[in-house]
Amino acid sequence: MLAMTNTATPSLRHPSTALLVIDVQASFPARPYWRAEGAPTFLAATNQLIAGFEAAGLPIVRVLHEDGPARTDNPFSTLSGLVRPLDGLREFTPALTVLKHRHSALVGTELGIWLHQQGIRRLVVTGIRTEQCCETTTRHASDEGWTVDYVPDATLTFDMTTPTGERLSAAQIVERTVTVLAGRFATICTPEQALQRATEAAA
Repeated sequence: MLAMTNTATPSLRHPSTALLVIDVQASFPARPYWRAEGAPTFLAATNQLIAGFEAAGLPIVRVLHEDGPARTDNPFSTLSGLVRPLDGLREFTPALTVLKHRHSALVGTELGIWLHQQGIRRLVVTGIRTEQCCETTTRHASDEGWTVDYVPDATLTFDMTTPTGERLSAAQIVERTVTVLAGRFATICTPEQALQRATEAAA
């Protein structure tokens, strides 16, 4: 089963915006590239958005990622027990929970159908990793016609090595991602700006 709807979806007058919390899961600290330095800032921004959407009665979608061999030593297998919310993430009741197996949360899941059924026209993207599942979902959603607010403070990534052996810092990757998304696939927002735009759309 790829996705599960939650019967506790709030009753909304104008649920035109949804918050996507993508892959904020306990799998990542089990990976060798995990670095905890950026996590507190990321979690604070993400939790701010979750709290704001809850207060406004706007839907929040939890997206979790599963791939690789079905073994207990694979942190992205449900058998590991780590395909669950990351410690420190604010608890919330999702309007929809999606278990995906590709980078875009819209591939192989019922997310797109659900968003259309709910009348969602704007998505606020948060999660892990900045340049991977968050960026891919943003590009896909934009091409499918959704307006996307991308909140880099509420995304997290890690240092990487380029094919030529150079080191790219997490900050450089975030900057690159923001540069290629801005004005083409998304509006780049702070948490405060994303919340304001979401609540104004719901008025």
